[in-house]
Amino acid sequence: MEQDLATLAATVAELQAKSASNGTMFSEVFYYLTIPLMVLIHVGFLAYEMGASRSKNALASGIKNILAFAMIVPFFYYVGWWIYWAFPTGLSLSEGAMGISGLAYANEVASPLSQYMGPNLDDRSSGVFWGAFVLFAATTASILSGGVIERIQLIGFIILAVVLGAFVWILAAAWGWHADGWLVTQFGYHDFGAAGVVHMIAGFFCLGVLINLGPRIGKFNADGSANHLAGHSMPMTLIGLMLIIAGFWGFLMGCVIVPGEAWSWSSSIEASIYGTPMTMSGMTFNILMGFSGGIIGAWMTTRDPFWMMSGALGGIISCAAGIDLWWPPLAFVIGFLGASAMPFIATTVEKMGIDDAVGAFTVHGALGLWGVIAVGIVGTGYPAMFGASDVIEISFFGQLLGGIVMALLGFVPGYVVSLVLKVTGMLRVPEEAEIVGLDLTKVPASAYPEGIHASATPAE
Repeated sequence: MEQDLATLAATVAELQAKSASNGTMFSEVFYYLTIPLMVLIHVGFLAYEMGASRSKNALASGIKNILAFAMIVPFFYYVGWWIYWAFPTGLSLSEGAMGISGLAYANEVASPLSQYMGPNLDDRSSGVFWGAFVLFAATTASILSGGVIERIQLIGFIILAVVLGAFVWILAAAWGWHADGWLVTQFGYHDFGAAGVVHMIAGFFCLGVLINLGPRIGKFNADGSANHLAGHSMPMTLIGLMLIIAGFWGFLMGCVIVPGEAWSWSSSIEASIYGTPMTMSGMTFNILMGFSGGIIGAWMTTRDPFWMMSGALGGIISCAAGIDLWWPPLAFVIGFLGASAMPFIATTVEKMGIDDAVGAFTVHGALGLWGVIAVGIVGTGYPAMFGASDVIEISFFGQLLGGIVMALLGFVPGYVVSLVLKVTGMLRVPEEAEIVGLDLTKVPASAYPEGIHASATPAE
């Protein structure tokens, strides 16, 4: 009898060990798959920006996007990941209530010299989780990239992209997207899909840069009226935007904590990055409803295919902060309202003399702010986070404060760094190069060596 019980106990222990191992393996694979999906975001931005550029600038627009991605990776390895774990409680480097932040913790898990930052056979998760965050960082640079096409110097852009992706964005994530983040623990800030900590940061950073960069030659007339500088390939732009939407599924997957040994808050259900319960089912409803609401809203206000597809992205961004909370019809309405407002916001920005070539501030900055505020309007009283000893609730003030912090944290560095680059002559290409085209002056290749031929027209 005792032998049978011992055998049973051993079998149970073996099954539990296998279950834990399978859970860990599932969580690793889940996050691992977010990485190639998020790469589609960059494929999309590549096509989107090249199509939105005139043919004389197509390759230059693509090259800066690819190079920014490559440069952010090592900077994020050496600095960015450490910032995320070091600064959640503020600039004091002190440990938070959850015990997963502060100087000592950051040095242990995120220093380049740490055992967790390499092929440690006892640690199967850190590199995968790091990789997902690298793709978030690269996304912020791609958002910036679209707004500044056709006139920015490559070296100036790379500096701005690295500052944004490896320093500024990850500080915002530490404050508002971490279990010890001071915006979360003290004010109940809730931003599940990163409408503030990614999109607002990048959009407002881009706005600060655009003020110093100035408009493209020919964008504005002497009386202040604006001209439309059409890109050379609307189909390429639309395909790029759709690829960004496809990649957004991976982006939002990376915002989920799945059951598994490594990171889970719960052994039975998915959770938000704040530990609040959610389901992949609910997220799927809301992504698609926000997507469709955005397309319909933008189409109804513009009839423009560019804004229609930008509306799809804008609708999801509008819903992103509370995409773990919304009842699906509400997600549709929030996406519809945000995308409907996009053309009017873009026109206002243009009337201020700012040339945002693809509406980066409008889509990401302004609608990111709308998404953060929407959570405060509709979600007040819901759990923002399950803290160390209590439940922290969402409040309108917390969302408003978070929105203000994200706007300033994005805009101020963008403006200051770009101003320094402008003063030192590293921000904008010479006028002659801009007129001739950046591909001819900066790229040792031709996007269309046989030329772009106009469609045949009937003889008169």
